[in-house]
Amino acid sequence: MRILTTSIVSTIIAFAFSGSAYACAFSTDFSYKGDQIIRLSGSKTYAYQTSRMAIDADGAPDAYNAANTGRDHYGNAGWPGTTWWDDILVPDPGDPSRPYEQTTGPYAGFWVSKTRLFDPTLPDTDYRKWVDSSRIPYLVFPGKFYASSGTGVYGDIGYAWNPKTGKGSAFIVADQGPFDHKLGEVSIALAEALGGVDVNPRNGAGMPGGDVVYVVFTYSRRDREAAWPISNASIDQIAKERLDAIGGIDAVLSCF
Repeated sequence: MRILTTSIVSTIIAFAFSGSAYACAFSTDFSYKGDQIIRLSGSKTYAYQTSRMAIDADGAPDAYNAANTGRDHYGNAGWPGTTWWDDILVPDPGDPSRPYEQTTGPYAGFWVSKTRLFDPTLPDTDYRKWVDSSRIPYLVFPGKFYASSGTGVYGDIGYAWNPKTGKGSAFIVADQGPFDHKLGEVSIALAEALGGVDVNPRNGAGMPGGDVVYVVFTYSRRDREAAWPISNASIDQIAKERLDAIGGIDAVLSCF
């Protein structure tokens, strides 16, 4: 059952883009915190456009540490003093009251942070289990949006386009943000693929500007039991095939 107010309003819009006219094949499905969610007629694919962008560093093996010198401030992982830090940081098996600290390898001294998408074959303390924000372009859903019917599952593939920078990127849905937040949270890698430069999760420096359009190919995850790991090349290929099948990004942009 959808938990958000739904209003199905059919729209057919002719729009000239890059010298070609497209008829919008999407219809307004519902509104989420001011952003219109439009769905492709006869399909589970949907899209939205938002000017908001926030950065999620979770999954990066150097995201957080006790010295607070990681990519992100450890307060954004709930440390210290919250009851929910272990939703983001892996607890130390020997002392569950503290985050697990890597003791060997290139990220020794850093804590291991989680994402909702993960490799079920690896232990929680192995940073490779989680989706690395610094390397993988991923999208984050607020908890309330994720719980809404028809928004998809972790491991779904999509495509994002930033008209201001002229840059786009395939992505994978990999994490969940605060329950009642707005849309627009992305990984470091996705922000940089959309035109950001040396994006800083601590203060948002380097993020690209502009209204970004996101297309989500709902239930497109590769395998419902083993959606991760998957290479960036495979994410790109799945997104390209799905996007080409609906007329490319121009056909989506015609709706905005």
